[in-house]
Amino acid sequence: MDRNHSQPCLELNRFDAAVFDLDGIITRTADLHAAAWKAMFDDYLKQRSGPGQFRPFDRHGDYRRYVDGKPRYEGVRSFLESRAIELPDGRPEDGPDQETIYGLGQRKNRLFLDLLRHQGVEVYSSTLQFIRRLRQAGLGIAVVSSSRNCAAVLEAADVADLFDARVDGRDLQRDALAGKPAPDMFREAARRLAIAPHRCLGIEDATAGVAAAHAAGYAHVIGVDRAGQAKDLREHGADTVVEDLGEVVLCADHSDKPHPALPSALDSLDRIVPDADGDVALFLDFDGTLTPIVSQPDQAALSTTMRTTLQHLAGLCELAVISGRDLADVRRRMGIEGIWYAGSHGFELTGPGGQHDEYQEGGAYLPKLDQAQRQLNDQIGDIQGCLVERKRFAIAVHYRQVDNDDAVNEIKQTVKQIHSAVEGLRLSTGKMILELRPDIDWDKGKALHWLMQMMDLDPARFRPIYLGDDVTDEDAFREIKGEGVGILVAPADQPTRARYRLADVDAVQTFLQRFGQRLESQSK
Repeated sequence: MDRNHSQPCLELNRFDAAVFDLDGIITRTADLHAAAWKAMFDDYLKQRSGPGQFRPFDRHGDYRRYVDGKPRYEGVRSFLESRAIELPDGRPEDGPDQETIYGLGQRKNRLFLDLLRHQGVEVYSSTLQFIRRLRQAGLGIAVVSSSRNCAAVLEAADVADLFDARVDGRDLQRDALAGKPAPDMFREAARRLAIAPHRCLGIEDATAGVAAAHAAGYAHVIGVDRAGQAKDLREHGADTVVEDLGEVVLCADHSDKPHPALPSALDSLDRIVPDADGDVALFLDFDGTLTPIVSQPDQAALSTTMRTTLQHLAGLCELAVISGRDLADVRRRMGIEGIWYAGSHGFELTGPGGQHDEYQEGGAYLPKLDQAQRQLNDQIGDIQGCLVERKRFAIAVHYRQVDNDDAVNEIKQTVKQIHSAVEGLRLSTGKMILELRPDIDWDKGKALHWLMQMMDLDPARFRPIYLGDDVTDEDAFREIKGEGVGILVAPADQPTRARYRLADVDAVQTFLQRFGQRLESQSK
């Protein structure tokens, strides 16, 4: 990764895990912490100061210099030392009324929890998107925080399930770990992920945290500059400094290390559909899986042979199509009755018996999508080759036919700017596509789970099999990894959660034909 590049490129094969700080990286709780520190210190300093001697706590300079990123009681001690104030440590069980290091720390925590209850937790949507893409690429994900409230904050933000490991302020005390800038927490996170530190990526916004990840021997440290301290972050060990993780591009690997080879699904049919009791449920992506990727979305068409194969399969097993296209669009292009369809990445679905449902939370975001669509059409709609495609629950910006690099960069920057300006939308990427969708915890994986419930498929009886080719399909592979089979459609091996691979749409057709033959032979 080039620390001076305007859009840093992260070569994924350098890493097996990524470890994130909490405050200021995942959640917007830094302001709550700063407010709680200021309220506590100002109240205490007023009590100690004579007339005209009170000098308040600076929630920017003092916060960043003395308490940000450090364990709570280290922060208390560090700031008091800057004011030449000595207090006894006291004991961990000291109450907030005690004039000790622990007592003042308890006062601050009480104020923080009050603010948390009344104001809630905001998250950085760009960070969540970044984490999800790293998970799709197969990286382990951990969070480190000096806060003893880390678990409560993650739960309040409804993001706890994104992390495979957590090291927080409670671990500091229980395991006698040294706080940041010591490397202990980052080393412990790597240990819990069972990953060597030199295969880890660290992401921090505080100088103490950057120094800790660097000292832990991490392969690369990203400093996120939320406070105009890019120079300090670099001096403390950041290899790359960005203002937001949305600037970081996940790019193809340029090293000699190959991706793990996936077995061919064509050669593994006996393992995918074993001779055993139980049924299979087949879930299929559309573009790039059942039809080749085309330059214009309207040109995608299901071949006669593929349609015939799918119609035959519909009589042998439960069959569903999950597509990013609108529901009506994908149904029309498939032209097959008697199966289930999920459109708009699963925001709306329909069944063979006339069933129809929508993920209700998505409807609240339609005005946001309308606003973003108007801005996109105004700003990039006239660029030659650029297509702004509005779907009901998403906007896809296609740039496959844009042959000017400057124009492509303009499209990408404009989409990112509109994404930042219109709150409540998530930016995702695909094959020469940028897409804006409601920023809610919903993806093809969640849609697949919901679809199985709507289809009344007993997980103990039905084995889900999912075929897909794009980044969005990794969520579905994740959802069924334990009890089902994910099959990636790609010409070469790449980071994925799938278990098998098919090279292209022709291979998919051959696989589905053999799949149907095997189901027929088992039913005799």
